[in-house]
Amino acid sequence: MKEKITRLENILRERTPLLVAYSGGVDSTCLLVVAHRVLGDSVLGVIADSPSLPRAALAEARQVADEIGVRHRVLTTEEFSNPEYFTNPPNRCYFCKAELFTQMEALAAAEGFAALAYGENADDPAHLRPGSAAAARFHVLAPLKEAGLTKEEVRALSRQLGLPTADAPAQPCLSSRIPHGTTVTREAVAMVERGEAFVRSLGFSVFRVRYVEGTPPGARVQIAPGESTAVSGLKDTLETGLFEAGFGSVEIDPLGYRSAS
Repeated sequence: MKEKITRLENILRERTPLLVAYSGGVDSTCLLVVAHRVLGDSVLGVIADSPSLPRAALAEARQVADEIGVRHRVLTTEEFSNPEYFTNPPNRCYFCKAELFTQMEALAAAEGFAALAYGENADDPAHLRPGSAAAARFHVLAPLKEAGLTKEEVRALSRQLGLPTADAPAQPCLSSRIPHGTTVTREAVAMVERGEAFVRSLGFSVFRVRYVEGTPPGARVQIAPGESTAVSGLKDTLETGLFEAGFGSVEIDPLGYRSAS
């Protein structure tokens, strides 16, 4: 792992000044912090802000960057104006990343950045991740992957660096809660955001509130098996809170939450 970290640092030194796509997740936070340690103020983190990003996640990402002292900027992305995105095909993530990289490319040209980078790691299967195709189209670097750092190694490095994201669960965008083929709307993702904020307020940490198309739409709640014992005692509370969030029906998935990875 020491050799991989050295390789990562060398990769970063070769492309400066650098723009890093920063979501506040495990991978992008680790990449941004290492880049800052290597390049100083020659690196800028870029947060893509759209309705699919929870307000709490945006605030947390900005707070972490401020605490670490890394320069960052928020760009408002417009993927919700693109029918290739909001019609929600299986490669929806391609259009989201393409929108971000388009804006980052323009920023790089305007302010003299040499390259773009994002936080794909060596465990991420490119053929299953539409965002990887967008990165290839825009020639976006994946320094963690190029250095050979796996997800667990990224977490280990994050612990070494004292990052609060080291053991954070994966948090894909709110649009991922809406099944492919169901239109992604601002109202739908806002409902999911309200629902997940409520579930989180009950003390759950690894879960999903899935959007079920209908009039009104329903919610399928998936809680990680390690937290599932608390569900039975909170079933009525969960249902009441999700009804108040705007859902017309609530189903507690008996199989719980299963990570896609």
